[in-house]
Amino acid sequence: MAFSGRLAGDLSALGLDRWPAALGPLVEERLADGAHGDMPRWRRALEALPPVSAPAAELDSPTVTLAPGALPAEALPGLRRQLLELSPWRKGPFDVAGVSIDSEWRSDLKWQRVQRAASPLAGRRVLDVGCGNGYYALRMLGAGAACVIGVDPTLLYVMQFRALAHFLGPRPVHVLPLRSEELPPGSAAFDTVLSMGVLYHQRAPLVHLRELRSHLRGGGELVLETLVLPGEEPYARTPPGRYARMRNVWHLPTVPELCVWLARCGFRDIAAADVTLTSVAEQRSTEWMTFESLEEALDPDDPSQTVEGWPAPRRAVVIARRP
Repeated sequence: MAFSGRLAGDLSALGLDRWPAALGPLVEERLADGAHGDMPRWRRALEALPPVSAPAAELDSPTVTLAPGALPAEALPGLRRQLLELSPWRKGPFDVAGVSIDSEWRSDLKWQRVQRAASPLAGRRVLDVGCGNGYYALRMLGAGAACVIGVDPTLLYVMQFRALAHFLGPRPVHVLPLRSEELPPGSAAFDTVLSMGVLYHQRAPLVHLRELRSHLRGGGELVLETLVLPGEEPYARTPPGRYARMRNVWHLPTVPELCVWLARCGFRDIAAADVTLTSVAEQRSTEWMTFESLEEALDPDDPSQTVEGWPAPRRAVVIARRP
């Protein structure tokens, strides 16, 4: 069953007892062998992972380290091959039983910015929307979160998390193959909701913001991280084609416009905590993600612009509360 064991118990503790019945069939369908052409290969990679008698983790350092020293040196080449079968690794870095995963994103740099902006996570119940392979969810657990539920529709990322969880052991952290709009609305179950790198992919960004608000308890905190345009005036633009070689970028607001959107969706205490221009040191191609990355998305003659002539990617972290 998709929602058995630890996951069902953690959802029940959150008051989300109806989620297993509502979402279980969809999750099982998404994780079936026929759901993706690579699913059988990914599943074989997971089944070939070596057993770990004493799972362990170090979650409060830039590199998430799982099962340190658990395997003999001769087992590491095989483990490395199995983890490479789950490429591309977009988020990280990780050290899995001695195998270093140098992901496309230095996600630890973004985490530093987010952690400075957000309220302390100790004891908080967290929903991580667009969570990828769970790097940030694991960092939040390391920061003391009581429970983290992550959702992401990309099946590869879910399988990557399952590989990581093999070495993590039972912890109150989960990644489900779902979109935020598929969750039963109005749970009001979470102290913190994160949406990082998701808003600009939404055709209806205010609908997304209202969905996020519905999952926050009264007084709960939204941590929103998204692409923004430079400028002090409230406006947004829609790229007619690609932006930084991405096809599905729909709306790029300035920070003042983003704050207007949040206010219109019923949030209060809205504050832009950080705006950072993404660098090629933070996002780049590696052995674990061999496709084109940020460098190829920037104008080689003027890296302050994308190859399409838009301002180069900059990301804002905005904090807001549900009254």
